[in-house]
Amino acid sequence: MDVDRLLPTPEAADLIALTREIADRELSPRVDAHEAAETYPEGLFATLGRAGLLGLPYPEEYGGGGQPYEVYLQVLEELAARWAAVAVATSVHTLACHPLYAFGTDAQKERWLPSMLEGRLVGGYSLSEPQAGSDAAALACKAERQEDGGYRITGTKAWITHGGKAGFYALFARTAPGNHGVSCFLAPGRTEGLSFGAPERKMGLQAVPTTSAYWDGALIEEDRLVGTEGQGLQIAFSALDNGRLGIAACATGLAQAALDAAVDYANERSTFGRRIVDHQGLGFLLADMAAAVDAARATYLDAARRRDLGRPFSRQASAAKLIATDTAMKVTTDAVQVLGGYGYTRDFPVERYMREAKIMQIFEGTNQIQRLVISRGLARPEK
Repeated sequence: MDVDRLLPTPEAADLIALTREIADRELSPRVDAHEAAETYPEGLFATLGRAGLLGLPYPEEYGGGGQPYEVYLQVLEELAARWAAVAVATSVHTLACHPLYAFGTDAQKERWLPSMLEGRLVGGYSLSEPQAGSDAAALACKAERQEDGGYRITGTKAWITHGGKAGFYALFARTAPGNHGVSCFLAPGRTEGLSFGAPERKMGLQAVPTTSAYWDGALIEEDRLVGTEGQGLQIAFSALDNGRLGIAACATGLAQAALDAAVDYANERSTFGRRIVDHQGLGFLLADMAAAVDAARATYLDAARRRDLGRPFSRQASAAKLIATDTAMKVTTDAVQVLGGYGYTRDFPVERYMREAKIMQIFEGTNQIQRLVISRGLARPEK
């Protein structure tokens, strides 16, 4: 069922209605087949881009939607309720656009940003490495400045959503030793010396590939450096709070889909002469699921509204990511329980929802990292 949303403007309500229409037409009919076959939905992101759904929180002057995060995240949630992998990839694309928008020069933004925000170039975020996941300062991939211009990139990057399919990557590589030696680049999706590993064999989100990237001395242009040398970790961390909100919205949409499936089944299935929804034990389980989804939504919207007002929101973003993804894991597991043996089969989508929920507790900073961020936000310097 459609969520009754409190939206700030009539324009936002129209955008949600458009998103639902596109998602019901383009996502819902295709998700089961692509996820089961682990095949990429060619052309789908171009469709989302033409509809204006890939650049929503960025200014209209660059081809974006000019929408507040409060609205963008609810669009993301609607996508996730139909197809979690597509919503996650949309969130990652939005995250990958952030370095150029926030730290790029006017000339860089004019050259690349419209193609990115309009979906002609879909992006990936290339921060993690095999030995450097949560510890971004441990990056080893090198970017060496060349005497005749440009940078030569050597090393391995890991866990790249849209790896091998993206048109560009927000790439973080080391230009000098130490925490201030990481730099950010707007790397092309295709270049000599860049190759990709086979897609990871994942538990869920199988229609959009996650791969490693191998940079074997690939040369990229000097003007693809975003910001200044050594500014990379500052750029990466400035974007991560936004990405955590994106995953919180995706997790909430996934939990909503699981709740809807469980409620529909409970209203249709009968035991002992009564609908199973009328049995108090199961009715209370559904009530707890619904309350948890409402709480997750309220938490990410609170963080988004703080962001839109220009207020600090890092702790709230971590809380939203933590609460929404834990909720998704609990609600999807409970949805399988509501459906009983049928929930454990692939004839119903709740088993897929449960598999998809697990990764949301891990990427964009594990939930243990979120607790670390929150606890540091609560700590005060000793007097």
